[in-house]
Amino acid sequence: MAQQRRVQLSTQRPTSTVCVLGTELSLDVCGSAPKGAVSFHAQGTPGVRLWVVHDAQSVKLPSSVCRWPLAPGPELLLAMDSLSKDVGDEKVRISYFREVGAVPAGRALLYLTCVEVSLDADVNRSGAVSRTLLDKTTWTWGPEGHGAVLLVNCDRDDPGAEGLDSQDSAVRSYDDLKDMSQLLLRTRGPHPIFAGHRLLLHVDFGDADKVGVFYGGSSAAPGEFRHVLGGPKLAYSVRPGRHQHESVFYVEGLAFPDVGFSGLVSFHATLLESPDKGLPETPIFTDTVVLRVAPWIMTPNTAAPLEVFVCGVDDNEGFVAAVAALAERAQCPLTVCPPPQNRQDRWIQDELEFGYIQAPHKTFPVVFDSPRDRGLKDFPVRSILGPDFGYVARQAPEGASSLDSFGNLEVSPPVTVRGKEYPLGRILIGSSFPRLGGRRMAKAVRDFLVAQKVQAPVELFSDWLQVGHVDEFLTFVPAPDRKGFRLLLASPSACYQLLREKQEEGFGEAAMFQGLEKVPKPTINEILANEGLRRFNDYAQSCISWNRDILKRALGLAEPDILDIPQLFQGDVASGAEAFFPDMVNMLVLGRHLGIPKPFGPAVGGRCCLEQRVRELLEPLGLSCTFIDDFFSYHVLAGDVHCGTNVRRKPFAFKWWHVVP
Repeated sequence: MAQQRRVQLSTQRPTSTVCVLGTELSLDVCGSAPKGAVSFHAQGTPGVRLWVVHDAQSVKLPSSVCRWPLAPGPELLLAMDSLSKDVGDEKVRISYFREVGAVPAGRALLYLTCVEVSLDADVNRSGAVSRTLLDKTTWTWGPEGHGAVLLVNCDRDDPGAEGLDSQDSAVRSYDDLKDMSQLLLRTRGPHPIFAGHRLLLHVDFGDADKVGVFYGGSSAAPGEFRHVLGGPKLAYSVRPGRHQHESVFYVEGLAFPDVGFSGLVSFHATLLESPDKGLPETPIFTDTVVLRVAPWIMTPNTAAPLEVFVCGVDDNEGFVAAVAALAERAQCPLTVCPPPQNRQDRWIQDELEFGYIQAPHKTFPVVFDSPRDRGLKDFPVRSILGPDFGYVARQAPEGASSLDSFGNLEVSPPVTVRGKEYPLGRILIGSSFPRLGGRRMAKAVRDFLVAQKVQAPVELFSDWLQVGHVDEFLTFVPAPDRKGFRLLLASPSACYQLLREKQEEGFGEAAMFQGLEKVPKPTINEILANEGLRRFNDYAQSCISWNRDILKRALGLAEPDILDIPQLFQGDVASGAEAFFPDMVNMLVLGRHLGIPKPFGPAVGGRCCLEQRVRELLEPLGLSCTFIDDFFSYHVLAGDVHCGTNVRRKPFAFKWWHVVP
């Protein structure tokens, strides 16, 4: 239904008003009727379309219709299809009649000027602003959806600047403008109308702290752009030039979707008129367009690697060299964070998570900084934030726990669950569920992840672990069949089964941890005879099995989609479980190249039986297994290869706005 405005008429003097292209005017024919009048006749000039709503039926007025009864209260509507060349160049005349007689009892004259006022954005999601017949006031998901997208301007295009571009109320470069979405305000019609009326671009009060709007007028120089909306600035008065019919505004997002902010922002262009001097202005037309702030999106292990990160600390030269060799085989660049930047904090997986944001016109990576804030706390801002590389963080006011580290934040590959598609996968976080009173990820982080909408988070039970991270018992690797991946789960039962097989084959005296100095070297027989270790691993297996069932339901998996990786845990229920030998699911995945913690398992026939079993499981999938020695540099410090590395990956080809949450 077209936007409609009520117009009062007068038989005492002519009335003038503006009709905006694409809208309707409702003329109050009854309110201006002289006393005793019972019917009216309406006549318009050729540029005006008229019709009567009488007894709930709409009838366009032909020239042969002379009179319409004023009872029971008809409505006269008009619209105009072409712009006026001059002010008041079209008109409508209303003649009122009494019961008898052909002489009008009075006349009302309305002078009309048709103008265009249109506020547009990239509602079609094509990468450029265009006119559309779609409803600009709504934003819809899915492949048939519509609505413009806004990026949080969270990078830093000027290397000399401090903070994020979104914290700066100035435009310093063309690159900064490219991160923003355009709003196009079109104004056409007789110039005196726009000189005599006021045109406002404005934003809702509740959205003002979520956006910034810049305007450069006819200038193309970034330094000439002014901050006109956002923060305390709720409205901006636009003055169209005599020969300027389009005004381009640049919009940046300042906040990601979160609790209390759905991500939707409304902008309005309102035409105001002042009926008489000394009286307040009144709105006569508003055009509205809704934009959605793009969510932060994680990428799964199965996505193509673009850059590997590792920290260089005092005792891990061999580990860094091994990761570098693997990255070279995967043809993936390696970035080593040096000691002055990491301050001897080697756990780069725990400090940050790489993701991205995307609009039809622009995509760039964004690093999510965890609340853990140890030695690496300044690394994301000082070394990663930059041109077309954004930054976002959430804090834990209640105090960060180990579960706030981002080894406890993973995402699945795309899945379909009982007909419901998750084309960007589902986020996985560890929690104390189902045990009461345990550790949980910070509410601010969980709320942020849920608010992004496109990767519906799943909570798993990880508080049974001493460190408490989901990457200690699961990972995903690419596969050429089924769903395109396999879920790998750490499995004490699979490990005991393997050790029993080797014992039955006569290798019971084969010992673990050969070649490692000052490390006890239990044999297969001793491990199988250790009842305390067995009972604890039964407990660990029950915790992993609980998560297995959650993952099968939440990700739509069947047993053939899951591979059990032999693994043992040690510890006690009070302090939590830790890996008995290097945790093989805690691996680095670079396409088909896997960097797996070297388990130092019992040698059978000159080969580690744990490594051999993992090769038998993974190599038929076309995966290449490289076992990396991280025993003293990571494992004894309660982490392994995945904990000590991080990967920026290629964004999904699938556009997030095609998701149906």
